[in-house]
Amino acid sequence: MTSKPSVIIFGGLNTISRALVALLVPLDAEPLVSHLRIVDKFSVVPATTYIGAEFPKILDNPLVEYRQANLTVPAVVASCFEPPEGQAPYDYVFDYTGEVRNDRTEMIQINTTLNISRLIGLEAAKHKVKAFVRIQLPFYDTGSSSKSQHTEKDDIKPVNTIGIWWHETLRVLAAIEGLNLVILRTGFVYGPYTNYGIITSGITVASVYGYLKKPMKSMWSPGKNPNNTVNVADVAGAAWACAEWIGPLGRTEANVLAGEEILFHNDKKKVREVEGMPPHDQKLIAPLFNLLTGDHVEEINEHHVSGWTEMITTSKPPIPNTPLSAYMDSFALAKHVLAYNNTKIKEVIGYNLKKPFFNHEAIKEVIDKWKEEGSWPNLD
Repeated sequence: MTSKPSVIIFGGLNTISRALVALLVPLDAEPLVSHLRIVDKFSVVPATTYIGAEFPKILDNPLVEYRQANLTVPAVVASCFEPPEGQAPYDYVFDYTGEVRNDRTEMIQINTTLNISRLIGLEAAKHKVKAFVRIQLPFYDTGSSSKSQHTEKDDIKPVNTIGIWWHETLRVLAAIEGLNLVILRTGFVYGPYTNYGIITSGITVASVYGYLKKPMKSMWSPGKNPNNTVNVADVAGAAWACAEWIGPLGRTEANVLAGEEILFHNDKKKVREVEGMPPHDQKLIAPLFNLLTGDHVEEINEHHVSGWTEMITTSKPPIPNTPLSAYMDSFALAKHVLAYNNTKIKEVIGYNLKKPFFNHEAIKEVIDKWKEEGSWPNLD
């Protein structure tokens, strides 16, 4: 058997999984994998979602396979675990799936977040994959308690329908027997080629204030609402570190070292209605790690979509098509309080952040990548 693992990445093409692809099969370095299969609902040729300038080049590597698939169908999920001829069974699975639009109904969240992840988890357990890493985006509110940071042991509240069902997905996965699960709970994500999330919206809106030569306004008092961020490169690096950690250990030992109870935050009546949902009083333990930078950022108000339109049309050259927008939906405009503590992942996994600060240099790196691919206005 090859010394390099074979990997499947499910979902996240429209959010942050492309950063993991870039880590595993870099354009200018030795690949970390023997084979990489990427599975999502989108087309990549032609692209039906923003995929950045580098991702199509990585797809040219013969080690990489992209598969467009409807993951709500059990037989389709099962087929994704069948390796190419001559290739060993898959070792690691990374689950980036889940509906990220805050306006989706409960039924959509159940079908496209909980159900898809459950189907993938069941199949992964059946195939005895060595590691199953679930990426948990920050649909939580740590509240205004006296604690400045919250560890993995703290009971934090999921936000809205999206948060309730993303959280319930963790309980469903934790209940799957034989699944070598690790949960990676992130701060608000940002990074190169990442057009998803409130941080990207904030960066875009901040540029509008600069263009209009007006002071940036905040809807919330500065310093009172901490929001942890994390670069997508660190989500990728930490996800890989988690897989490498649990691979030789297995779930039982991993639970001993890093297991936390995944508490119930749902309607008890739903247990009878939703397939695969564990009883509300079932104690479910799974390895869980927080991931964030050491800095905080503030939410910003935005009513200057017209300013962004002017910026991209007066750019030299003009930017007729960009995945970025100065529009912020109700979720982005709402008050968020997210304050995690990430000591555990450093001590247990040994992962240290590659991008430890959300600062001028971090934002410049993001914008420079967008400028290179023609997605960000050049107003110099």
